[in-house]
Amino acid sequence: MNKKHLWGILIVLAISAFVLYMDLKSTPLSEILKAAHGLNIVALIMVFGLMLLSYMCEAGILATVAHRKEEPKRSAWSFLRIPITQALFNAITPMSTGGQPSQLAAMIQMGMEGGRSTSILLMKFIIYQIVVLFAYVFTIIFGFHMVMTKFAGLAIFIAIGFLIHVSSIIFLLAIMFAYHFTKNATNALMNLLEKFFKKERVEKWRAATLEKIDTFYAESQKLKKEKKKLIVASILTVLQLLFFYSIPFMVLTALNVPCSWANVTQMNIMIIMFMAIIPIPGASGGAEYSFQTLFSTFVSSHGALILAMFIWRFSTYFFGMILGIFGWIFKPKKDKKFGK
Repeated sequence: MNKKHLWGILIVLAISAFVLYMDLKSTPLSEILKAAHGLNIVALIMVFGLMLLSYMCEAGILATVAHRKEEPKRSAWSFLRIPITQALFNAITPMSTGGQPSQLAAMIQMGMEGGRSTSILLMKFIIYQIVVLFAYVFTIIFGFHMVMTKFAGLAIFIAIGFLIHVSSIIFLLAIMFAYHFTKNATNALMNLLEKFFKKERVEKWRAATLEKIDTFYAESQKLKKEKKKLIVASILTVLQLLFFYSIPFMVLTALNVPCSWANVTQMNIMIIMFMAIIPIPGASGGAEYSFQTLFSTFVSSHGALILAMFIWRFSTYFFGMILGIFGWIFKPKKDKKFGK
């Protein structure tokens, strides 16, 4: 972890502290204390339990995809530290750009060869994106009308986030199922870009993009051949997302707020879509604003809403950062026999 990452942590803390200060400034402390007075402790513990279960499922996905009969068994910690390290670097880098490199570094630290580590992460990424596609499409079909009815301004940004996500996922699926068409379309796009940019620059873009397409296609074909791993990893991915998406519902349950799991979960997924287009580490500021805006439909007390936002943000964001710091510090024993 370098100075750049430390600055990322400081920026996140500063923005979050400012948002919290503004909320506390406009909300009497008595309201927040009143909301906290009847807090359901069991449900509150389950909030953090759901986040841990989400990390454990992700660790299970990596262990499943990485499994080979001839290799020595690795410790649960060596796989668990990968998603929590990713959580740390996702949180402190703009647009979560540090997550993937940190996973790769964590896998190399456990003794896995870099090329195979990249291959495993690509396989996990493919499975994750396919499952997420269904979640996003389902949410937009059945839940977007709730946002359009009450929060038309925020709905525009959610729609943009949805289009960005779905476009990238469709591109990945096109590589898997229409490889030659995708390569031809990419070349045609690069030829068009040559009319507006320098040829040398476009050629660099072309080479980098085509290399990534080839790598992604090769890994997707490997994954198709390992159907048992694909099925197990897909089930674990569904569980991972269910645990993560259910956290706001459990937060409201902890505050004794009656609500529908389906409605709250759909709102949460739309917040995640919105957060994806905020170019600030951890989407700080925008995440808190969108949570308060959307969840005000469920919580009548402003004090309870602020408390719910704080618990949600801490459990899904700062909790992962804290775990990630421990994950980065306590490295597993390196086994050179693993992953050649």
